[in-house]
Amino acid sequence: MKRIISAVLVVVILALALAGCAKKDENTLVVAATSAPHAEILEQCKSAMEAKGYKLSIKVVSDYVTPNTFTEDGEVDANFFQHVPYLDQFNSENKTHLVPVAKVHYEPLGVYKGTGESLTSIPDGAKIAVPNDATNEARALLLLQANGVITLKENAGLTATKNDIVENPYGVEIVELEAALIPSMLSEVAFAVINGNYALEAKLDVNTALAIEEKDSEAAQLYANVLVVKKGNEENALVKALVEILHSEEITSFINEKYGNSVVPIQ
Repeated sequence: MKRIISAVLVVVILALALAGCAKKDENTLVVAATSAPHAEILEQCKSAMEAKGYKLSIKVVSDYVTPNTFTEDGEVDANFFQHVPYLDQFNSENKTHLVPVAKVHYEPLGVYKGTGESLTSIPDGAKIAVPNDATNEARALLLLQANGVITLKENAGLTATKNDIVENPYGVEIVELEAALIPSMLSEVAFAVINGNYALEAKLDVNTALAIEEKDSEAAQLYANVLVVKKGNEENALVKALVEILHSEEITSFINEKYGNSVVPIQ
């Protein structure tokens, strides 16, 4: 029995030693991204990365938390799914050390029909779904305010919550939901404010939105989706190579042709 236990221990120790010696492929950049449009855009970068002597590995995720935790923990080298206000909030709340290295594109936030028909004839007490993360909820409320649905406290800005509503002429009920779930709830609410990437995944045409953020607005820069790394990795050669490719004419053309008004390239 002692010999068996000793043999098992030897095997375990050897396995641990080999794992410790295993080195990450220095020529492979691993990026966590939500599927549409982020992972789809990254897929278009693979051949150009290979031409530079690198490989691009994409880890598709379905939420707004794990990409940042993966990047902080070193499980991935970078992530691509968020805008800077959300990143700043995440860093503050989670004591992470993540930084943006490039703006890539802007996804206009839109108000989509559920059971309702028009923002000018909203039923009393109508339910309107909005993202429940702080920055996107504020952004959604500001869009509703811009279209006369509600009025917020003066200077509520990017810290706005439904508690900052001071005028509510239709008596709407703001329903806070995880952003990814909102498209599936359209049959249960009158209207829904949906993030661009989740609208794409749900096959919603931005041209059918009842209201949308303007392309040339300050929001286009403020809410531009960015490539993010852990602080200290900004000068990584593979990261810089990917940034160059993301800003290339080839990728800009791909974004314009595939997504139209749903995704707007930003240099």
